[in-house]
Amino acid sequence: MIERLDYVSINGTAIAHMAQAKDDMPSIDRKLRAVIELRVSQINGCAYCVDLHTHEARQAGETRQRLDCLTVWREVPFFDATERAALDWAEAVTLIADKGAPPRLFDALSAHFSEQQIVDLTLIVAQMNAWNRLAISFGHKPEARDE
Repeated sequence: MIERLDYVSINGTAIAHMAQAKDDMPSIDRKLRAVIELRVSQINGCAYCVDLHTHEARQAGETRQRLDCLTVWREVPFFDATERAALDWAEAVTLIADKGAPPRLFDALSAHFSEQQIVDLTLIVAQMNAWNRLAISFGHKPEARDE
C-alpha cells in the first residue's frame, strides 16, 4: 500500500504536540517503554511502529531473544514480574473494548509501579494506540534500513 496522506505535512502542529507529549511521561524506563510500544504495535498490526520500536528497544539495550519472543511473553521465563504486569496492562488497555481494564491487572500493576508510573504507562499505551491508528489508516510503512 502506498502512503495515502502525508498526515505530518497536513497537520504538523497536532502531530508535533502528540510527539512532544512523549517528554511528559518520564517515569517509565526507556527500555520498558520501547517494549510496551512494540507490544502495542504488534497487537495493532502497525508495520511502521513495529519497525521503529524494535529499533528503539535494541538501542535501549533490549536483547534480540526477548524481542523475538515478545509476542509470546507469557510463555517464556525471561520477562520479570514488573514487565509482565506492564505488558498485561498494555494489552488490556489496547484491547479495552474486549474485556475492559480488569481490577486484577490494575492490582498487579500497583504492586510494581507508583501512581505516577501507572498514569505514565497508561498514557504511553494510549498514545501508542493513537500513533498506530494514524500510521495504519494512512498507509505509513517503514523504509528498509542497512544494518
